[in-house]
Amino acid sequence: MELTDIQRKFVLHWGEMGSMWGVNRTVSQIHALLFAHGKPMHAEELSDTLGVARSNVSNSLKELQAWNLVRVTHILGDRRDYFETSVDVWELFRTVVRERKEREFDPTIRVLREIVSSPDFQKEPADAQDRIRSTMDLMSKLATWADEMLRLSPGTLDKVLTLGASVQKFVRGDAAPAATPAAPKKDGDDPDAHHASLPMI
Repeated sequence: MELTDIQRKFVLHWGEMGSMWGVNRTVSQIHALLFAHGKPMHAEELSDTLGVARSNVSNSLKELQAWNLVRVTHILGDRRDYFETSVDVWELFRTVVRERKEREFDPTIRVLREIVSSPDFQKEPADAQDRIRSTMDLMSKLATWADEMLRLSPGTLDKVLTLGASVQKFVRGDAAPAATPAAPKKDGDDPDAHHASLPMI
């Protein structure tokens, strides 16, 4: 498969971005290629297109499958395994959040809770206890928020994120101040007030 200039730029950048997140470059490039192509591809095609070893592709696909980002599919009349990814960006976002939470946040929260509940924890300096408790509290709140977000449909999640941007502007004071209602005028303030109170003729 011959990549267009746009596809090549997208795949290369996705690989660089993945490396910054601690993900293998080839893993990220394969996922980007499947996403950009939008159709199932077999391992040999992935290897030839990206110019990487077949063994590297095989290991990368296993990792993507472990993250639930890639699934195996088949084409009628072809015995080879084909691989595809979701082309719904919201579904991919939810998958990444769910997988990272289960792999990173949940184990860390469990360890922090074990530390805080240990009798030896009380022997630590008070300021150290406060820092650890604050860390556990923050991570627990973020984990709860992630769980709530994962329960929402993509459409609702989009609305929540859009609303969140508006709330941030309001909190920062960026929102335009509401117009202050004018104070009611007294009869003495308006020379026409008396005439306005008379019935129309």
